[in-house]
Amino acid sequence: MSIIQSQWITGRVLKQYQWTERLFSLWIDVPLQPFKAGQFVKLQLPVEQQGEVKLLAKSYSLVNPPTEPIAEIFYNLVPNGRLSNALAQLKAGDSIEVSQPANGFFILDEVPKAEYLWMIATGTGLGPYLSILQTPEIWQRFKKVVVVQGVPLRAELAYQSLLSTLQPAHAEQLTVISCVTREPNPDGLSERVTTALQSGRLEQVAGLEIHPQNTHVMLCGNHAMLDEMKQLLGQRGLQRHLRHKPGHITTEQYF
Repeated sequence: MSIIQSQWITGRVLKQYQWTERLFSLWIDVPLQPFKAGQFVKLQLPVEQQGEVKLLAKSYSLVNPPTEPIAEIFYNLVPNGRLSNALAQLKAGDSIEVSQPANGFFILDEVPKAEYLWMIATGTGLGPYLSILQTPEIWQRFKKVVVVQGVPLRAELAYQSLLSTLQPAHAEQLTVISCVTREPNPDGLSERVTTALQSGRLEQVAGLEIHPQNTHVMLCGNHAMLDEMKQLLGQRGLQRHLRHKPGHITTEQYF
């Protein structure tokens, strides 16, 4: 097996969109090598730190599907996070380094055969799902796809227009559920994703039961959600999927 070496490519910022005080999307014109939906790249910027300029880098999932040549990144502003704050200051025309090729195993190639796919995210963990949802493969493989988006506030339910566009095109297959924790959510559930799973309300709204015989669950978000979801799903007989030991849960942790 040949090892593909990553390299830094200079990209140019096309635009930046601020969803809320802490959520942003960034579009970068950069020659992307072929990649799989769900993979990530690293972004690198020179940032002043303790009186000297240092290169800081972090991994971010690509939101754009492999057919789209513009790199799209969905990220959050981290308190005292030097790189995320530097990203938020970028303007159209600014330069940024992007690693190539993209990497990662949070892709459909790593998901075993199943009838139903649940894609559960908190915050910017929605990003890789958006890339996957814009590919034909997911609709060819699964009878039903349930996307669950968990956020504190309704304003943080980003990419609703894209999800709304996908729903009519795949009306018989796609269900989108929002879980908002800090305010009423008339269009979805007003509770944590984990609470909704434990009570049974999540499956009730989806009209679909999570069962190890026919279901695979993808989890992407903060470690607390991942840990609790894996525990709750484990009580139902769903186990983490590994290459040497097939299972029902695939995870990607966002910090």
